[in-house]
Amino acid sequence: MIVGIEGTVDRKEPTFVHLNVSGIIYEVQVSINTSSNIADKKVKLFVTQVIREDAHLLFGFMELNEKKMFDTVLKINGVGPKVGLAICSTFTPETFAKVVASKDVSMLKRVPGVGPKAASRILVELADFIVDGNIESASSGAMSDAMMALESLGFKKDVIQKALVGATGDTSSLVKEGLKRLQRL
Repeated sequence: MIVGIEGTVDRKEPTFVHLNVSGIIYEVQVSINTSSNIADKKVKLFVTQVIREDAHLLFGFMELNEKKMFDTVLKINGVGPKVGLAICSTFTPETFAKVVASKDVSMLKRVPGVGPKAASRILVELADFIVDGNIESASSGAMSDAMMALESLGFKKDVIQKALVGATGDTSSLVKEGLKRLQRL
């Protein structure tokens, strides 16, 4: 599976780029956000590869959070790569997390190809969507390490987030504090 691609931009359009990688040119579908962030000739993209019966498709993203957002929405029944890319083109990962958290159906209906039923289904299935960058910036990785440790113990992500709100310190102290608070929830 291809997870990243680095090469020279041969051709750039709003929805795709042609990347020359050692003489082989790959067509990589990109969101409008990613396309607007490609400024140099040399580019490195995080990639999701979708293999269908009739095509092998590459979807590239400048930011890892945008790739994770795309991968997450693809798991929803009825959401394909085209709609996933439209969501990535319409929202940044941070904005999308706010839309999901506030359950804003009208905002999600602005995405081309997403109607009221699809918007409601997406919001229900992504109730616990969070952006990893926000966690890591909060406590330089210690918070995300503590969350992973508590998840491995069988706790659900949304419950862990509630338990760790306002907690600070290194990973071990966050895990201890989280366990104390989880006993009370």
